[in-house]
Amino acid sequence: MREEMLKSILNELNGTSADIQASAAISTDGLVMAALLPSTMDEDRIGAMAAAMLSLGDRTSHELGRGDLEQVLIKGNDGYVMMTHAGPDTVVIVVAKTSAKLGLIFLDVKRAAEAISKIM
Repeated sequence: MREEMLKSILNELNGTSADIQASAAISTDGLVMAALLPSTMDEDRIGAMAAAMLSLGDRTSHELGRGDLEQVLIKGNDGYVMMTHAGPDTVVIVVAKTSAKLGLIFLDVKRAAEAISKIM
């Protein structure tokens, strides 16, 4: 039941922009709870990498006096990966194209994260 609700939120998120190529809700320990990913992406690897990046981001933000971590943004030649907390134990990850309008995607991801945090 909860997985269906999470997938519904992710479906809505992916539908907000043609620039969003994939999304997932992952526990902070790396377990993928729901995902809308292309078959070329391995859920387990993404879960593990997201957990590691978020943990490192949390530590970095605190060590450098930037307060609580809000998001991790990775920019590669072929697009973006964005991670943000959705409650204390859940992370939303989004993969977007290079043409993505980040401001709009940040807003959509924030809304999705708030909806997911209410379910968790």
